[in-house]
Amino acid sequence: FISDTKLRNQTAVSEFLLLELTDDPALQPLLFSLLLSMYLVTVLGNLLIILAISSDSHLHTPMYFFLSNLSFTDICISTSTIPKILVNIQAQSWSVSYTGCLSQIFFLMALLVLENCLLTAMAYDRYVAICHPLMYTIIMNPSLCVMLVLISLFISTVNSLLHTLMVLRLSFCTDLEIPDFFCELSQVIKPACSDTLINHILIYFSSVILGGSAVFGIIFSYAQIVSCLLRMPSAGRKYKALSTCGSHLFVVFLFYGTAFGVYISSAVTESSRKTAVASMMYSVVPQMLNPFIYSLRNRDMKEALEKIFSRIKFLR
Repeated sequence: FISDTKLRNQTAVSEFLLLELTDDPALQPLLFSLLLSMYLVTVLGNLLIILAISSDSHLHTPMYFFLSNLSFTDICISTSTIPKILVNIQAQSWSVSYTGCLSQIFFLMALLVLENCLLTAMAYDRYVAICHPLMYTIIMNPSLCVMLVLISLFISTVNSLLHTLMVLRLSFCTDLEIPDFFCELSQVIKPACSDTLINHILIYFSSVILGGSAVFGIIFSYAQIVSCLLRMPSAGRKYKALSTCGSHLFVVFLFYGTAFGVYISSAVTESSRKTAVASMMYSVVPQMLNPFIYSLRNRDMKEALEKIFSRIKFLR
């Protein structure tokens, strides 16, 4: 009888209830405006990066090819979470359909893993550029760059699809509240009334394998870069080589720093709201700041953006 009840409840699941941003109705318009502004800055900033790279032939290099893909990924990450939160605030309804929740899990997980892989590919690109400059154009040829992006996309898609299918096998009973502002995988499986051991094992396993491999690849690349820099006789060459890595290092620290913040927050605090805020910052803040980091610390990018703005002024 119990198993029949669970089955009926599982098939009857049509929506989940998300956590409210705030209990104070007076703060909701302010939060709506803040999130909308952050989303618009993220989209416009990353679109400008993509436009600058595509319009300037000097930026048609492997480094900027990966950067344009990273910017597109950042737009998609923000789009997978913020618009739904904005709709919920406006409608004063914090429900999300079962299908919509699974779709959000799939796209958000795939995009975050894709960003992880792209940051690793960018670290490898910097390693080749600094440690093997004479072979750079041969090693980092267009075919390899496209293949690295396609492999990253394949890994992220397969991983996300596997997690989403594992959620489909879960039974959800009467408590359908998700302690987060959006459908984040580890939070969605919490209200499940069936065994989630396999889901948790898969989450930890994929996090260690994919996250660990990416972090190891980045650390190894920069260890080799530091070793090459120490062997360079000219201080000017060292500074020039290191300056090309500055923006990427900032983005790496921001991405993994916020991810570490989410982990610490979930481990230290028992407050669902604080953990949810940390989780949302991880999927919003790095994507919003990345364009500023690359445009402010990169001379070539500054020049390309100045050309775009000058064209806009000319058209006026």
